[in-house]
Amino acid sequence: MAEPADSGVDPAQRALDTVQRYPHEAIAIARQVLADTPDPRARSTAERAIGLALRELNDLPGAARHLRRAVRAGDDARLRALARMSLGYVLASAGQTTAALRAVTLALPQLTGADAGRARMQRGVVLHYRGRFDEAVRDYDLAVEIAQREGDQLLEARARNNRGLLNAHLDAHPDAHPDGRPDGRPDSPSGRHRGAGRVLDDDLHRAAAIFSRLGLDLAAADARWNSGIATGQRGDVAGALHCFAEVDAEYRRLAVPRPALLLDRFELLLSVPLIDEAVAVAGTAVTELRRLGMASDLAEALLAQARAALLAGEPATAAETAAAARSRFRRQGRRTWATLARHVELRAGYAQGNRSATLLTSMVRTADQLDATGWPGPALTTRIEAARLAVALGRHGRAVELLTVASEARRRGTAPRRAQGWYALALRHRLAGDESGAARALRHGLAVLDWHRASLGATELRAHSGTFGQELAAEGLDVAIRRSAPAQVLTWAERWRANTLRMRRVSPPPDPDLATALTELRMVSTALEDALLAGNPVQALRGSQARLEQRIRELARKVSGGGELLAPPGVAEIATALDDAVLLELVAHGERLLAVLVRDGQPTLHDLGPLAEAVRVARLHRFGLRRLVTTGDSPDARNGVGADARAGVAHAAAALDRQLFDPVRDRLTDRPLVIVPIGELHAVPWSGLPTCAGRAVTVAPSATAWLRAAGRQTGGPDTPAADGPAVLVAGPRLPAAETEVRQLGAALPGSRALTGAAATADAVTRALNGAALAHIAAHGRFRADNPLFSTLDLADGPLTAYELERLTSPPGLVVLSACDSGLTGVRPGDEVMGFTAVLLALGARCLIATVLPVPADLTTALMLELHRRMQAGDGPAVALAGAQQAFQAGRDANAAAVHATAAAFVCLGAG
Repeated sequence: MAEPADSGVDPAQRALDTVQRYPHEAIAIARQVLADTPDPRARSTAERAIGLALRELNDLPGAARHLRRAVRAGDDARLRALARMSLGYVLASAGQTTAALRAVTLALPQLTGADAGRARMQRGVVLHYRGRFDEAVRDYDLAVEIAQREGDQLLEARARNNRGLLNAHLDAHPDAHPDGRPDGRPDSPSGRHRGAGRVLDDDLHRAAAIFSRLGLDLAAADARWNSGIATGQRGDVAGALHCFAEVDAEYRRLAVPRPALLLDRFELLLSVPLIDEAVAVAGTAVTELRRLGMASDLAEALLAQARAALLAGEPATAAETAAAARSRFRRQGRRTWATLARHVELRAGYAQGNRSATLLTSMVRTADQLDATGWPGPALTTRIEAARLAVALGRHGRAVELLTVASEARRRGTAPRRAQGWYALALRHRLAGDESGAARALRHGLAVLDWHRASLGATELRAHSGTFGQELAAEGLDVAIRRSAPAQVLTWAERWRANTLRMRRVSPPPDPDLATALTELRMVSTALEDALLAGNPVQALRGSQARLEQRIRELARKVSGGGELLAPPGVAEIATALDDAVLLELVAHGERLLAVLVRDGQPTLHDLGPLAEAVRVARLHRFGLRRLVTTGDSPDARNGVGADARAGVAHAAAALDRQLFDPVRDRLTDRPLVIVPIGELHAVPWSGLPTCAGRAVTVAPSATAWLRAAGRQTGGPDTPAADGPAVLVAGPRLPAAETEVRQLGAALPGSRALTGAAATADAVTRALNGAALAHIAAHGRFRADNPLFSTLDLADGPLTAYELERLTSPPGLVVLSACDSGLTGVRPGDEVMGFTAVLLALGARCLIATVLPVPADLTTALMLELHRRMQAGDGPAVALAGAQQAFQAGRDANAAAVHATAAAFVCLGAG
């Protein structure tokens, strides 16, 4: 009979070797060893294997419990030292960094050779946690040297992984203090890490290669995840998001959760910023990490949640959550992280209206501490807000000092940080009375951000990145308004309005994975609707839909950036294209709504009154029209309630009309009108206002977008080659749509009709390519949470705006006879998302669509009249205005619904 040691040591070591490949299997092997043998060496190794496997599975309390057993079970110094080394790593993960450093340091003298190398690396991990970067690098260097000398490839890969990420951070922040910012730190022996900065990632690639050769799939996945972080640090957001998506799929295949890595995704989302998604990711991270007892990561997740809340406009939540995070960091001995949490608390206080001298003192002190510990980005933001607070307190000298320091950021760092530096310089110039110098600085800052936005290829990323320029554009607008210079006001308004449409489209390469995901989403969405109608359970289908939508977002974000960025036009260029039309561009300035009007080459500036009042009345008007569409002149509506609804709509329309048009009425006369609304007024049913009724009105996201679309109409250089036959499409479950298409087909000789089972998503998108005109009558749904998932119902399911982005030669004119098809999601910078933005960006010159639900039985007559007038030679805006008037004339029956239906249609782009 063999000795107990011989019977147990090999299986115990096998369990330890299996931890990173198959942690569940490692636990099973080790438990069998514990059941079979009393040998202390085998039992110590088995307990250590269970502890490390539980750490891989994020059970920190269980991991610490088994590792302490491993220390007690060992019968020699080496085994106890190895167990202490592993225990130190788990304690660090749990936020007990002082105890962790003590455990690893105690283990070091008892170990030699490769064991000493592993202990050095693990001590580097703990030092990295604590922000002692220089010491951590030295330990990683020693670990790599020992690994190469001993021929231990696994140790070399782990140490390289950690060193690569830490050196990346130090390369990005060469002036960082040794106790600097631990925004990236390994949370396992293989070094999964959150970091920032420009990366030299040779260590990471070599580590991933070694892990793969050793068959360590989990460790290789961790290393590839780190390469995604490095990619994001280089500014390739799309590449990083794609890398994360691929590695996340690998984690799911391996059935190993990585909730802490949600924080890497959070940082990347915030860098765009995709605020809503970042808020959701931070919330999920807090929930999962609290459930798993991962105290160190939980503190960081709480801080992430606070930062997201601040950006989302919830300062009270941000302050409370940041305070909770700061308390945890202090208990964990992580002073630099506590300083960052304090910075969020102070900014939240400023956002809540605190303007005290005490807050100013705290902000200045915290900014200095952030700089000293290697957090230049948060230090910059805090210093600028402190300067604004100093101005509010009348301490202009202090403000100038703070802005002088902050303005140095314009010379280096990421694009958003350099832009903030230019913003600080502009504020300093304004304090000195140098408005021209301020304007120059603001233009420099926006130019930096232009380059940054152009580097993003995906529509969604470009649209959301408008957040970074808001302060600069608003400051430039204020300079121009205070100068009473309407041409400059228009230039500044255009400088940061709907900038995605200023960029030439980046044509995405064919992506079969994306095409497959979109097809699957269509199938699931159809099944979900059928289940809802049948009253069947839908939870599983909703889960599938959410997963597919996330997959589609990730695949769509892969598109590389680039492409020309068009300069905003001057007044002369706009005036030439306007001819006898008038441009009215609305501008928000503080609490006031202003307008720049351009007529016959002359710009004028007008105050239209309180912004909040215009938004309030516009919402009332929309609400009333929606109610009329729903109730019309039904018997229930013809009682007092119906009369009240009609009167309410008329009152709101008159009030909004007075506010928007009375100040400019003498310059409008009866001319055609091009309106560029602010974001909150994009959904106004303009023809429902008295001034616009019967007038040719075109609505555009910006004057730049209108001019570009008008150039397509007149054969300019941006004209797409779309001159194929008209395409007419009828969606399912809508008998009136087939009638509409059949009658339009008779009025449009040579047109191609797709109805019934033939109107599939693939058939429709193929037909749209190259068509001169497209008319789609179908059910429509607008998705406010992600307008690119807005849909038009077709025979095989919903067609999304994402799918229209794949068109290579879109129709010049598109008519969407579908509910809410002209609605747009508005993001910071008045960036629009939805069918309108997609089609205009692709090259369509004009879109006629609805900003309200519309009844199918009434719409057909309006559409027939619209096309009849366009066939007779009227432009889209003139044809729509005439069709709306003719449609309402003489229709006494159901007059309220008729009025609402006519008002719902808007001419977008260049009519």
